[in-house]
Amino acid sequence: MSALTDPIADLLTRIRNAQRANHDQLELPGSKVKLEIVKILAQERYVKGYEWKDDDKQGKIIVYLKYGPRRERVITNIKRVSKPGIRVYKKTTELPRVLNGMGMAIISTPKGLMPDREARRQHLGGEVICTVW
Repeated sequence: MSALTDPIADLLTRIRNAQRANHDQLELPGSKVKLEIVKILAQERYVKGYEWKDDDKQGKIIVYLKYGPRRERVITNIKRVSKPGIRVYKKTTELPRVLNGMGMAIISTPKGLMPDREARRQHLGGEVICTVW
């Protein structure tokens, strides 16, 4: 088993792949950051929901994927912006507007992870973790 250099990119890739394969749910190794990202995706209705399962190790997150009435994907694209090699920080005024507000960016602010709209509302900048639409 190799050590993951970017667990967030792994989470996003697993979600992307599971949706392309039309899975209803996916299970991934747990972590606080991943759980926060999944929480935001659920709040913004990009996924149906999530569940935390304790195990003897780090815990597991089960993500329930969401599809439209004709099984079309709700998440068209999910992309890592700030990577371990190149971190991307933005001021409140520079936060990205994903598809003119149709999508969202997840921002890591001093007050924790939050959608770009919320960060703008609270006048917080931070690291742009990923974009979703």
